[in-house]
Amino acid sequence: MSRFSLWWQRLLGRHSAELTGPPVERPWRKRWDAVPKRSAGPGFTRADYVAARQRASEVARATLGPDLWAQLQRQGYLDLPSRLTPGMTYRLRVGRRIEVLCEPGVLSPWRFDYLCINPTYPLPEEEFFAQLYLYVRDYEELIWNVAAPQPWDQALGRTF
Repeated sequence: MSRFSLWWQRLLGRHSAELTGPPVERPWRKRWDAVPKRSAGPGFTRADYVAARQRASEVARATLGPDLWAQLQRQGYLDLPSRLTPGMTYRLRVGRRIEVLCEPGVLSPWRFDYLCINPTYPLPEEEFFAQLYLYVRDYEELIWNVAAPQPWDQALGRTF
């Protein structure tokens, strides 16, 4: 170890251990325009995808709780009633667009029945699903502002 390294570690004291750990990831600072759909980016190995998807399942399970997680596994979707429009329901499916379902006589605020919201940077599908669930449940107004109405269903971009 060089004299400079020793001096630096003494200067930092108890914080030096933090500097030797893995670097903090800040994906929101990168430009993701060149990353192909359904990809996490260059240098992401098959093992990285497996580990990311496993962590995503744990995050989604913890976010939803055991009952909603079991319901999602059983039926493949979760329905959330709108707080803003009585008689309207959002159907959330992992890796797919949000489907807007309206009871007879209820008019949708959108021209089309599917809403597209993609993450800013690549995320595993189940992790993004958990985030989307919380947004629809707690910040429905935000969904109204950012969702792009689409005429058909499709897999989301920026998820893997």
